[in-house]
Amino acid sequence: MGENRFAPTPTAVYGFVLLMPAIAYFILQRAIIAMQGPQSLLAAAIGSDWKGKLSPVLYFVAVPLPFVSPWISSSKYTVVALIWLIPDRRIERILSGHASN
Repeated sequence: MGENRFAPTPTAVYGFVLLMPAIAYFILQRAIIAMQGPQSLLAAAIGSDWKGKLSPVLYFVAVPLPFVSPWISSSKYTVVALIWLIPDRRIERILSGHASN
C-alpha cells in the first residue's frame, strides 16, 4: 500500500489478505470447540468472543471500501489492529482458575 500511495486495488488486496487469517482463526476455534465439546475449557474461556467475530466482519466490510475511499478502508484495518493490541486474558484467567481447583 505504501509504494502505491493507497491505490484502491492494492488496498483491497491487503484487506483480503487480512480477512483470510481472520476467517481461518474463527474456523479453527470453532473446530476445536466442536471436538472438545461446548463445556470445554476453551469454550468457557472464549465466551462470546466479540473480538474474533468483529474482526472478520470489519475486514469484510473494508475490502470493497478502497474503491470509495482508501482512507476509510485503511482506518478499519487499523481499528482491528488496535482491538487486538489490548491483551486478551480470557484463556489465561480460565486456566489459572482451573489449576487452583
